[in-house]
Amino acid sequence: MADIIEAAGHPVGSGFTKPEYDPRLSNEDLAPLRKQTWGSYNIFAFWMSDVHSVGGYVTAGSLFALGLSSWQVLVALVVGITIVYFFCNLVARPSQVTGVPYPVINRSSFGVLGANVPAIIRGLIAVAWYGIQTYLASAALDVVVLKLFPSLMPYADVGQYGFLGLPLLGWCTYALLWVLQAAVFWTGMETIRRFIDFCGPAVYVVMFVLCGYLIHKAGWGSINLTLGDVKYKGWSAVPVMLGAIALVVSYFSGPMLNFGDFSRYGKSFTAVRRGNLLGLPVNFLVFSLLVVVTASLTIPVFGELITDPVATVSRIDSTFAIVLGALTFTIATIGINIVANFISPAFDFSNVSPQRISWRAGGMIAAVGSVLITPWNLYNNPDVIHYTLETLGAFIGPLFGVLIADYYLIRRQKVDVDDMFTMDPGGRYHYHKGYNPAAIIATAVGAIIAVIPVLWAGGPGMHDIAQYSWFIGCGLGFVTYYLLAPVYRVRELSRVD
Repeated sequence: MADIIEAAGHPVGSGFTKPEYDPRLSNEDLAPLRKQTWGSYNIFAFWMSDVHSVGGYVTAGSLFALGLSSWQVLVALVVGITIVYFFCNLVARPSQVTGVPYPVINRSSFGVLGANVPAIIRGLIAVAWYGIQTYLASAALDVVVLKLFPSLMPYADVGQYGFLGLPLLGWCTYALLWVLQAAVFWTGMETIRRFIDFCGPAVYVVMFVLCGYLIHKAGWGSINLTLGDVKYKGWSAVPVMLGAIALVVSYFSGPMLNFGDFSRYGKSFTAVRRGNLLGLPVNFLVFSLLVVVTASLTIPVFGELITDPVATVSRIDSTFAIVLGALTFTIATIGINIVANFISPAFDFSNVSPQRISWRAGGMIAAVGSVLITPWNLYNNPDVIHYTLETLGAFIGPLFGVLIADYYLIRRQKVDVDDMFTMDPGGRYHYHKGYNPAAIIATAVGAIIAVIPVLWAGGPGMHDIAQYSWFIGCGLGFVTYYLLAPVYRVRELSRVD
């Protein structure tokens, strides 16, 4: 019973519950925090953990290989990450002010029961990506194992020792990382905070050392900020730049949506905003430049362009360097996985049934689900990844749009925290039997229209439109909710005035 009421890793009482809070809506994981202690560096480290991973490395490198000149890519990077920074500040404020996580703050817009709709959508998406990121980390660990024990090479062959598409060695490293991540998560948010405080800076150290090694081998003159030929000039480059901007926003759309799960720990909104500034525009730009310099130097040093950092490290003639580099990227990927894909479903699934599912239990549901979907098969299919990214944007966009429209335009940043924990029909956020039809309809409209170009990729112009699924979904969700709010008397029922 202690686990049911104990906040994750905190002593009992970290969440401030009141006797009048309905047990169907509250436990100490979801209740407002008694203390908010995270400073700017903790938020900065959160974003470093989110960016400094194998996926972040490959994503940043891919932007410089789109056929644009280096300055055009940098412009797209700056614009895209500034949009992410702006939206993260918007979604951070309601949770920082109230001290409640993302699924709870949604009760004001979706209703005390309707908030389970965005919670389940975000939770299921996170489960899929949790599995994929764990697989990426295990692949990096495979490099270390095979370098130290070459005799295990046959066990890395799925044709000889494979099951459900993964070789025996892959199963072993995946299981090891699965257990390690679960152990870090189980110890609680304070351990997670210390873990992500370490992960981001550690990757920077390895990245600078790797870059220095390649410069030593190739010379300063070999540095090139354009990976490949420049194919687009003038106005023809604009659509490609817009696509790059959309890619940056889509990459961060998941953690951006549930950023309230972390901003709730911020000691002040100023601290959160400063951490966002350092962790997003500043950090992402520096990391991207470091990525392109490192990737460009692999051509003169190794004779080919390598955009995977683990593959780059594995080509160094030093077992110690390979082990250190691969382990660092493995740890970093664990960091982003816990940050982006473990904590979110933990809160989301707990929100569905607070008295039966604690924060820890919610996270373990996500962990078990991540194995059942065999994520290595998803990652090995580029078409599935393509559809997953754009479908993710189509569903996450409307949820973001509804939350922002409701908090800033409808209720003008005023939320009654206690009423988010009551099932009383007279409560501000009970609406119609616990659901706000305006929010549900707006989400459905935004998601359905945004996902059409993704599913109808062969239609005229649909392939290009699909990459903007997040923007389409967000805009439609925002506008539709704002127009429907008066129809369903949202302001009157929630007594905004």
